Amino acid sequence: MSDAASPPLPLRERKKQRTRQALIDTAGELFAERGVDSTTLDDLCAAVEISKRTFFRNFPSKEAVAMAPLHDLWAAFLAHLDHATPATGTLLDLLQDTLVAAVRETAVDGWPRRATRSHGLARTTPALAAHNLQFCDQTTRSALDLLHRDLRLTDDLHARLALDILVAAFHCALDTWSARTTFGTPELIAELRAAFAAVPGALTMRVEPR
Repeated sequence: MSDAASPPLPLRERKKQRTRQALIDTAGELFAERGVDSTTLDDLCAAVEISKRTFFRNFPSKEAVAMAPLHDLWAAFLAHLDHATPATGTLLDLLQDTLVAAVRETAVDGWPRRATRSHGLARTTPALAAHNLQFCDQTTRSALDLLHRDLRLTDDLHARLALDILVAAFHCALDTWSARTTFGTPELIAELRAAFAAVPGALTMRVEPR
């Protein structure tokens, strides 16, 4: 069934989504202007005109709302991986195709602007960098669980390395993409493809003695 034929979300769910999006947008603006550490939760809730209780229904922390655009992408990655149908190829091929599918789904309606802002905040805020490391580890573990369940993989070492390579390539692509003067979904996918294509050369790159 196409999205156009899907029934509209209930009013309560639509309100919840609007509140969540308002929190993401307002937090991004305040954090970019004042800094994450200098923006209190009271400041954020007052700007969106919600209570702290409502905030915590949507996010567990300031760090989580700051990184929400990128976290949403990886949540979509896990959802796609959960329903992935392996074809002929390597595990890394499957993971790369799954990530590109997640980008196509997520990177709409202003997401590129929000994602580049989150990426910039993470590069300048130690607390966000630490939060991202923890989130990355949790996402990798969730992906490994899905691979064990759906693909019956038993080789943890190689599967973990494939996921780590995927994440490293994503961060390289994100760095290059966010530094562009124009950035959108096609440009991010192009940067991802370029990073993926560079992986074999990186693994076999030789060094020569001086």
